Amino acid sequence: MKTIVVCSGGLDSVSLAHRVAAEQELLGLISFDYGQRHRKELEFAAACARRLGVFHQIIDMRSIGSQLSGSALTDDVDVPDGHYAEETMRITVVPNRNAIMLAVAFGVAAARGAEAVAIAVHGGDHFIYPDCRPGFIDAFQTMQDHALDGYASVRLLAPYVNGSKADIVTDGALHGTPFAETWSCYKGGTRHCGRCGTCVERREAFHLANITDPTEYEDPDFWKAATEGFRADEIR
Repeated sequence: MKTIVVCSGGLDSVSLAHRVAAEQELLGLISFDYGQRHRKELEFAAACARRLGVFHQIIDMRSIGSQLSGSALTDDVDVPDGHYAEETMRITVVPNRNAIMLAVAFGVAAARGAEAVAIAVHGGDHFIYPDCRPGFIDAFQTMQDHALDGYASVRLLAPYVNGSKADIVTDGALHGTPFAETWSCYKGGTRHCGRCGTCVERREAFHLANITDPTEYEDPDFWKAATEGFRADEIR
Protein backbone atom coordinates (compact mmCIF):
# COMPACT_ATOMS: atom_id res chain seq x y z
CA MET A 1 0.00 0.00 0.00
CA LYS A 2 1.06 3.57 -0.61
CA THR A 3 1.70 4.69 2.95
CA ILE A 4 2.50 7.85 4.87
CA VAL A 5 4.18 7.43 8.25
CA VAL A 6 3.60 9.79 11.16
CA CYS A 7 7.19 10.24 12.29
CA SER A 8 8.37 12.14 15.34
CA GLY A 9 12.03 11.22 14.87
CA GLY A 10 11.94 8.83 17.82
CA LEU A 11 13.04 5.22 17.89
CA ASP A 12 9.52 3.86 17.39
CA SER A 13 8.43 5.93 14.41
CA VAL A 14 11.80 5.78 12.63
CA SER A 15 11.79 1.99 13.03
CA LEU A 16 8.25 1.99 11.61
CA ALA A 17 9.37 4.09 8.64
CA HIS A 18 12.10 1.56 7.83
CA ARG A 19 9.61 -1.30 8.17
CA VAL A 20 7.10 0.37 5.86
CA ALA A 21 9.84 1.15 3.34
CA ALA A 22 10.69 -2.56 3.28
CA GLU A 23 7.15 -3.95 3.23
CA GLN A 24 4.94 -1.28 1.60
CA GLU A 25 5.39 1.69 -0.72
CA LEU A 26 6.55 4.50 1.56
CA LEU A 27 5.35 7.83 0.15
CA GLY A 28 6.69 10.11 2.86
CA LEU A 29 6.85 11.16 6.49
CA ILE A 30 4.68 13.67 8.32
CA SER A 31 5.87 15.30 11.54
CA PHE A 32 4.15 17.81 13.81
CA ASP A 33 5.47 20.88 15.54
CA TYR A 34 2.96 21.33 18.35
CA GLY A 35 5.12 23.58 20.48
CA GLN A 36 6.95 20.75 22.21
CA ARG A 37 9.73 21.89 24.56
CA HIS A 38 12.37 21.01 21.98
CA ARG A 39 12.30 20.39 18.22
CA LYS A 40 15.40 18.20 18.21
CA GLU A 41 13.48 15.07 17.37
CA LEU A 42 12.17 16.68 14.17
CA GLU A 43 15.73 16.87 12.84
CA PHE A 44 15.96 13.10 13.16
CA ALA A 45 12.66 12.68 11.30
CA ALA A 46 14.01 14.84 8.47
CA ALA A 47 17.20 12.76 8.40
CA CYS A 48 15.10 9.59 8.17
CA ALA A 49 13.19 10.94 5.18
CA ARG A 50 16.43 11.84 3.41
CA ARG A 51 17.86 8.41 4.13
CA LEU A 52 14.78 6.68 2.71
CA GLY A 53 14.45 9.09 -0.22
CA VAL A 54 10.91 10.32 0.49
CA PHE A 55 9.25 13.62 1.25
CA HIS A 56 9.09 15.03 4.76
CA GLN A 57 6.43 17.52 5.78
CA ILE A 58 6.39 19.29 9.15
CA ILE A 59 2.88 20.43 10.03
CA ASP A 60 2.86 23.60 12.13
CA MET A 61 0.42 23.05 15.00
CA ARG A 62 1.98 25.47 17.47
CA SER A 63 -1.15 27.60 17.74
CA ILE A 64 -3.16 24.47 18.58
CA GLY A 65 -0.52 23.11 20.92
CA SER A 66 -0.50 26.35 22.89
CA GLN A 67 -4.10 25.59 23.89
CA LEU A 68 -3.28 22.05 25.05
CA SER A 69 -1.54 23.28 28.17
CA GLY A 70 -0.50 21.50 31.33
CA SER A 71 1.88 18.94 29.84
CA ALA A 72 5.59 18.68 30.64
CA LEU A 73 6.12 18.36 26.88
CA THR A 74 4.66 21.76 26.05
CA ASP A 75 4.82 23.88 29.22
CA ASP A 76 7.55 24.99 31.59
CA VAL A 77 7.00 21.95 33.77
CA ASP A 78 9.79 19.64 34.92
CA VAL A 79 9.92 16.29 33.14
CA PRO A 80 9.84 13.60 35.85
CA ASP A 81 12.41 10.85 36.15
CA GLY A 82 11.44 7.21 36.52
CA HIS A 83 9.69 4.33 34.83
CA TYR A 84 7.56 5.18 31.81
CA ALA A 85 4.39 3.64 33.26
CA GLU A 86 4.51 5.38 36.65
CA GLU A 87 1.61 7.64 37.57
CA THR A 88 3.98 10.63 37.62
CA MET A 89 4.42 10.30 33.85
CA ARG A 90 0.84 11.45 33.25
CA ILE A 91 2.26 14.97 33.30
CA THR A 92 3.64 14.18 29.81
CA VAL A 93 0.15 13.67 28.33
CA VAL A 94 -0.80 16.20 25.64
CA PRO A 95 -4.60 15.86 25.48
CA ASN A 96 -5.97 14.43 22.25
CA ARG A 97 -2.60 14.76 20.52
CA ASN A 98 -2.77 11.60 18.43
CA ALA A 99 -6.39 12.17 17.47
CA ILE A 100 -5.54 15.64 16.17
CA MET A 101 -2.39 14.53 14.38
CA LEU A 102 -4.01 11.51 12.78
CA ALA A 103 -6.97 13.55 11.55
CA VAL A 104 -4.54 15.87 9.76
CA ALA A 105 -2.46 12.96 8.47
CA PHE A 106 -5.55 11.25 7.04
CA GLY A 107 -6.51 14.46 5.26
CA VAL A 108 -3.04 14.69 3.74
CA ALA A 109 -3.12 11.02 2.80
CA ALA A 110 -6.48 11.40 1.05
CA ALA A 111 -5.26 14.47 -0.83
CA ARG A 112 -2.06 12.73 -1.94
CA GLY A 113 -3.74 9.49 -2.94
CA ALA A 114 -2.17 7.42 -0.18
CA GLU A 115 -3.83 4.19 0.86
CA ALA A 116 -2.65 4.09 4.47
CA VAL A 117 -1.32 6.11 7.39
CA ALA A 118 1.03 4.34 9.79
CA ILE A 119 1.65 5.23 13.42
CA ALA A 120 4.06 3.63 15.89
CA VAL A 121 1.98 3.44 19.08
CA HIS A 122 2.82 0.37 21.16
CA GLY A 123 1.86 -1.52 24.28
CA GLY A 124 4.13 0.50 26.54
CA ASP A 125 2.11 3.60 25.67
CA HIS A 126 -1.18 2.11 26.91
CA PHE A 127 -0.60 2.90 30.57
CA ILE A 128 -0.73 6.68 30.36
CA TYR A 129 -1.76 7.59 26.80
CA PRO A 130 -5.40 6.70 26.02
CA ASP A 131 -5.01 7.66 22.36
CA CYS A 132 -2.40 4.92 21.91
CA ARG A 133 -4.61 1.98 22.87
CA PRO A 134 -6.14 -0.60 20.50
CA GLY A 135 -9.66 0.66 21.20
CA PHE A 136 -8.70 4.14 20.05
CA ILE A 137 -7.04 2.81 16.89
CA ASP A 138 -10.15 0.81 15.97
CA ALA A 139 -12.51 3.69 16.74
CA PHE A 140 -10.42 6.17 14.77
CA GLN A 141 -10.52 3.90 11.72
CA THR A 142 -14.30 3.71 11.98
CA MET A 143 -14.55 7.49 12.25
CA GLN A 144 -12.33 8.00 9.20
CA ASP A 145 -14.32 5.49 7.17
CA HIS A 146 -17.30 7.79 7.70
CA ALA A 147 -15.33 11.02 7.28
CA LEU A 148 -13.87 10.00 3.90
CA ASP A 149 -16.82 7.95 2.64
CA GLY A 150 -17.12 8.31 -1.13
CA TYR A 151 -13.88 10.30 -1.39
CA ALA A 152 -11.01 8.06 -0.29
CA SER A 153 -10.26 4.81 1.50
CA VAL A 154 -7.33 5.15 3.90
CA ARG A 155 -6.30 2.48 6.38
CA LEU A 156 -4.70 3.12 9.76
CA LEU A 157 -1.70 0.86 10.25
CA ALA A 158 -0.50 0.38 13.81
CA PRO A 159 1.61 -2.79 13.66
CA TYR A 160 3.15 -2.28 17.09
CA VAL A 161 -0.04 -1.48 19.00
CA ASN A 162 -0.09 -4.83 20.79
CA GLY A 163 3.68 -5.18 21.07
CA SER A 164 6.35 -3.92 23.43
CA LYS A 165 9.14 -1.42 23.00
CA ALA A 166 11.55 -4.37 22.96
CA ASP A 167 9.58 -5.81 20.03
CA ILE A 168 10.11 -2.53 18.18
CA VAL A 169 13.87 -2.67 18.80
CA THR A 170 13.93 -6.23 17.45
CA ASP A 171 11.88 -5.22 14.41
CA GLY A 172 13.98 -2.10 13.86
CA ALA A 173 17.16 -4.16 13.86
CA LEU A 174 15.59 -6.55 11.36
CA HIS A 175 14.88 -3.66 8.99
CA GLY A 176 18.21 -1.90 9.42
CA THR A 177 17.08 1.04 11.54
CA PRO A 178 20.09 3.16 12.55
CA PHE A 179 19.09 3.52 16.20
CA ALA A 180 21.77 6.13 16.89
CA GLU A 181 19.94 8.36 14.38
CA THR A 182 16.79 8.54 16.51
CA TRP A 183 15.87 10.77 19.43
CA SER A 184 13.68 9.82 22.40
CA CYS A 185 14.64 12.01 25.37
CA TYR A 186 11.97 14.43 26.56
CA LYS A 187 14.58 16.84 27.92
CA GLY A 188 16.30 17.60 24.62
CA GLY A 189 19.87 18.00 25.86
CA THR A 190 23.09 17.30 24.03
CA ARG A 191 22.76 13.63 24.95
CA HIS A 192 19.85 11.51 26.14
CA CYS A 193 19.42 12.16 29.85
CA GLY A 194 18.93 8.48 30.74
CA ARG A 195 16.50 9.37 33.54
CA CYS A 196 13.20 10.53 32.01
CA GLY A 197 10.51 7.94 31.35
CA THR A 198 11.18 7.59 27.66
CA CYS A 199 14.95 7.23 28.20
CA VAL A 200 14.37 4.54 30.82
CA GLU A 201 11.97 2.74 28.50
CA ARG A 202 14.41 3.00 25.59
CA ARG A 203 17.33 1.63 27.58
CA GLU A 204 15.21 -1.17 29.03
CA ALA A 205 13.93 -2.13 25.56
CA PHE A 206 17.42 -2.70 24.17
CA HIS A 207 18.25 -4.80 27.24
CA LEU A 208 15.13 -6.95 26.86
CA ALA A 209 15.71 -7.33 23.12
CA ASN A 210 19.33 -8.34 23.77
CA ILE A 211 20.51 -5.79 21.21
CA THR A 212 23.36 -3.35 21.81
CA ASP A 213 22.12 0.15 22.56
CA PRO A 214 24.23 2.72 20.66
CA THR A 215 22.66 5.65 22.54
CA GLU A 216 24.82 7.95 24.65
CA TYR A 217 23.16 8.71 28.00
CA GLU A 218 24.08 11.26 30.65
CA ASP A 219 23.10 8.64 33.26
CA PRO A 220 23.43 5.26 31.54
CA ASP A 221 22.66 3.12 34.61
CA PHE A 222 19.63 4.88 36.11
CA TRP A 223 17.26 2.59 34.22
CA LYS A 224 18.26 -0.40 36.36
CA ALA A 225 16.94 1.08 39.59
CA ALA A 226 13.93 2.59 37.79
CA THR A 227 12.81 -0.75 36.37
CA GLU A 228 13.79 -3.10 39.19
CA GLY A 229 10.71 -4.75 40.62
CA PHE A 230 8.35 -2.36 38.78
CA ARG A 231 5.19 -3.85 37.33
CA ALA A 232 2.13 -2.19 35.84
CA ASP A 233 -1.20 -3.71 34.85
CA GLU A 234 -1.95 -3.61 31.13
CA ILE A 235 -4.57 -1.08 30.06
CA ARG A 236 -6.34 -1.63 26.76
